[in-house]
Amino acid sequence: MNYKFKMKPYAHQLTALEKSWNRDTFAYFMEMGTGKTKVLIDNLAMLYDKGKVDGALIVAPKGVVGTWYNQELPAHLPDHIENVTVLWQANINKKQQEKLDRLFETGHDLHIIVMNVEAFSTDKGRSFAAKFLRSHKSMMAIDESTTIKNPKAKRTKNILSLAALTRYRRIMTGSPVTRNPLDLYTQCYFLDPFHLNHSSYYSFRNRYAVMKSANISGRSINLVVGYQNLSELSDKLKPFSYRVLKEDCLDLPDKVYMKRQIDLTPEQIRLYRQMKQEALATLNGKTVTTMTALTQIMRLQQITCGHFVADDGTTQNIKHNRMSELMEILEEVEGKAIIWAHWQRDVELIVSAIEKQQGPGSVVHYYGKTLPEERDYAIRNFKENDKVRFFVGTPATGGYGITLVQANTVIYYSNGYDLEKRMQSEDRAHRMGQKGSVLYIDIVAKDTLDEAIMKSLVNKGQIAAKTLGEEDLRNWLL
Repeated sequence: MNYKFKMKPYAHQLTALEKSWNRDTFAYFMEMGTGKTKVLIDNLAMLYDKGKVDGALIVAPKGVVGTWYNQELPAHLPDHIENVTVLWQANINKKQQEKLDRLFETGHDLHIIVMNVEAFSTDKGRSFAAKFLRSHKSMMAIDESTTIKNPKAKRTKNILSLAALTRYRRIMTGSPVTRNPLDLYTQCYFLDPFHLNHSSYYSFRNRYAVMKSANISGRSINLVVGYQNLSELSDKLKPFSYRVLKEDCLDLPDKVYMKRQIDLTPEQIRLYRQMKQEALATLNGKTVTTMTALTQIMRLQQITCGHFVADDGTTQNIKHNRMSELMEILEEVEGKAIIWAHWQRDVELIVSAIEKQQGPGSVVHYYGKTLPEERDYAIRNFKENDKVRFFVGTPATGGYGITLVQANTVIYYSNGYDLEKRMQSEDRAHRMGQKGSVLYIDIVAKDTLDEAIMKSLVNKGQIAAKTLGEEDLRNWLL
């Protein structure tokens, strides 16, 4: 390929570029850690050099936009390409407005706007994006494209409405199927409504899902009870996508999985059984709603972690064994470790417990309440300061777009049902730059929802693998 790269690509990255660079639409289904961001930036630069684009709209999750702006684009965009790059901010002051105005200046510069996907839940974000796309020969790329998997979400509808305004469209994700194969529909529709040969979500669902009619609260609804024709779906993806796994292209150390089982305390057992009986009574009374069911599941989960939010909004603390088990694990850990927790409250309690056991300055946090300026400091401190041994966060916030290969141990204090967040958070440590094997430890309360969540994650992973034409996940979480 006759192109001067700023950083030499790996063979698999070069393959991705050869397959995609001049196509109008393409999906980079490249596993986390294989360098799909570099591929996208190289693709953009190639199109610019050929005079095919002079603008790019990058859409990324909130926690990743800063990485695109501060690290990825400067690292991979060739020096000969003069560019104007702006990071979108919801609250536009005079200085920000001046930056945005530069995106519409004439000249030969490449104009790039990086926007968080949440901006497209607003009319202001959509309107600006539309104005930008109409003003440029552009590429529009969606990083972590599963953020638009819900066809009913406003941000999905807004993003789909913008697709026709740009010739070159790209989606990127290492895990395009996180719940079930239906996740693929809107991602592929963004690229081209005809890629999957289904003009509506419902015809797509009827082809690849097994439906069953059920009566809930006096209403007849159709439920998805299984999936079908997945080999056919896998074949349809191949002409416009490139799939590569880390094991296929990188010489990375192994992942090793371990469970640390704990028992519920007598108080937890009593409350857990009571909450479970209430949930069953609600179901039997046929008064259940989606929100009611989710609330019951959430409370059962919280009880296993030693707390739950009561009907009056107050948080009730319960004696439990999970924290003491974590502290025992940390005593055994050598070097640096990442601890992921499902609940923000648990992050705070874990940080406090580590500071008490390991001393002040031994831990940093990265979750919803961590301020943007504190997040960069937390990452840098964990990487560079030998005294900082522990990184504590939620997968929802810290599981995307950051590299933490200094850690060889990853501990899941608690899990959620979201497969994407689990896979993404695992791969903060297991990626290019990791020199040793990575040990993953799950703390699991026996005979509780913890075990059901683990089984659900495995099942989702197996369905995803089959949809993408891969072997079942081997030894994962087992």
